[in-house]
Amino acid sequence: MDWSREEVEAIVADYLKMLTLELAGQNYNKTEHRRSLQTKLNSRSDGSIEFKHCNISAAMIDLGFPYIRGYQPRFNYQALLGVIAQEQVSGAASLDHAALAAVQQPAITPTQADFKKVKTEAPTRNDQRKLSEPRNPLAFKPVKRDYLEREAQNRSLGLAGEEFIVLFEHWRLVELGQHGLADKVENVAQTKGDGLGYDVLSFESDGKERLIEVKTTTFGRDTPFFVSGSELALSQGAQDQFHLYRLFEFRKAPRLFDLHGSLNQHYILDPVTYRASFS
Repeated sequence: MDWSREEVEAIVADYLKMLTLELAGQNYNKTEHRRSLQTKLNSRSDGSIEFKHCNISAAMIDLGFPYIRGYQPRFNYQALLGVIAQEQVSGAASLDHAALAAVQQPAITPTQADFKKVKTEAPTRNDQRKLSEPRNPLAFKPVKRDYLEREAQNRSLGLAGEEFIVLFEHWRLVELGQHGLADKVENVAQTKGDGLGYDVLSFESDGKERLIEVKTTTFGRDTPFFVSGSELALSQGAQDQFHLYRLFEFRKAPRLFDLHGSLNQHYILDPVTYRASFS
């Protein structure tokens, strides 16, 4: 049974409350929120509500917002949900303040980390993304800010991520018994400047150069990011050497996945902004 406007309005409003609390660093209980929400819905099951939360996460990404941890985005959502999400975020001043503060907050490189637990599997590219109803590209009106783009411009966060990857690569090469190569790992974005198309110079075990572009986010694994024309060109021209390291949940417990080779074989790229996403 399709969700009514009243139901969608209720669940989106509750989701935005939880997201605002999370971005502000305040505790909340998802189970309590779900139980309270059920009184406003038409006998929806826990599973149905959880699935709808994941749909809302996808809509938030489309609107340039982060999403709630644990509600992995599911993009096959009804168009009505996207419209209501846009309506509600437009008037959510507290969410705006919390999101802006979260994406602009300075970051510090973690001094201790269990690098054996840092690396994880990448999301898979989904070329079959569809909405359950035809989506009018003009249905979403521009929002006040694209918070994901704002975060991408947070130089403190970017530098902290680069420094973390230097430490990770040093550890990786030491684990391979390549102490000499480990000592040569370099943050070239700092020593040689931006514009090279990559941030960190590292090495394979045989001494071949590994060119690493680092993209860092405070938010979840499926958060889209932005690549430059030079990064895209290098990934295509030096496919054997180019790696993109996506760092996510950086402030909480840094994790990363590694994508090797041309960027457009892994991501769906917006041809205007080079906004990279998996769906």
